[in-house]
Amino acid sequence: MRKIAYLLVIIVFAFTSCKDKSKFVISGAFKNATPKSKVYLYGLDANRVEPLDSTVFSEKGEFKFTHSTPGVDFFRVSTGNNEYMVIAENGDDIKLIADLTDKNLGYSVSGAKEADKLQELNATKNAFLARMGKIQAEFDEAVAKQPDHRDAIMSQMAPRYNQEMLGLNDAVLKFAKENTQSLSGFYAINMLNPQEHEQDMVDYADKIKGNFPGNAAVADFIKKMSALKTVQVGQTAPDFTIPGLDGGQVSLSEFKGKYLLIDFWASWCMPCRQENPNVVKAYRAFKDKNFTILGISLDKDANAWRKAIADDGLTWNHGGELKDFDSDVARKYQIEAIPSSFLIDPQGKIIAKNLRGAELEAFLSKTL
Repeated sequence: MRKIAYLLVIIVFAFTSCKDKSKFVISGAFKNATPKSKVYLYGLDANRVEPLDSTVFSEKGEFKFTHSTPGVDFFRVSTGNNEYMVIAENGDDIKLIADLTDKNLGYSVSGAKEADKLQELNATKNAFLARMGKIQAEFDEAVAKQPDHRDAIMSQMAPRYNQEMLGLNDAVLKFAKENTQSLSGFYAINMLNPQEHEQDMVDYADKIKGNFPGNAAVADFIKKMSALKTVQVGQTAPDFTIPGLDGGQVSLSEFKGKYLLIDFWASWCMPCRQENPNVVKAYRAFKDKNFTILGISLDKDANAWRKAIADDGLTWNHGGELKDFDSDVARKYQIEAIPSSFLIDPQGKIIAKNLRGAELEAFLSKTL
């Protein structure tokens, strides 16, 4: 009897030892997939998506990929307009299940340590998205019944929706902070809005240094966050000289001794144009209290830039290199989205960032 048990142990050990640790497997089944239609595997190299493999769905919507990777990394399984993030390393045998008709692109992933962590994050995210979807459905139904009361219905339901959104952001941030040794945590921190969670992201980058050697996406993130430190609140605003609207040059040093709002915007940026009336209001209220504005355009079309200034009544100083986000000053200030703004004190220190609407007016009232 003892000999039989010993043989069974040998058989089990031999079976498990045959697992190929030089590759990983991602397999699964998608509900509502069209048989013989294509499904793709992509790799993510920093900000570049690289096609790695493709196959077709079986009659049951099943698929399988086998690939290798130098270390734990991000991969994307894609079909049609549906994309699903996976984290894998060699030796993993990952199962991916999804319904292609799910508007929220919910999916389940299992079979490896990182996959299980990613599933934990997805479960949290999906719970909030389900509640937000329910509120959206209630809103659509109410507006369909009373289309003339849309604004009132919006005012009534928006706080519930916003509360769920804040809850989702808090939960994602908590997950990231608790999983600094996992790429799932890194994925979580990148789900957040950089303008709203800048300090959280900078702190997170410091915590994960050295945790994922050789991972291009992590290295790129840490590099960006390191550069972002130079334009955080409390730092001296980097000096610059750029072409002005009138054909001359405009420099940051010209405004020393004043409170200055550096406003990055563009004529083609709808959120910027929608925010401009608030900036105009702030300028009119505080321009005689040692406050001024320097608008920096990321336009490429000088005529569109000039027209937007005239149309929106932006009567302060303006400069721009007409290079979109390739502008040297935009890079120096780590601008990746607009509108973006920096409030500089008379000594040249950054004292606030990305103040909008009433926030800007309230901060200026308190400061000036």
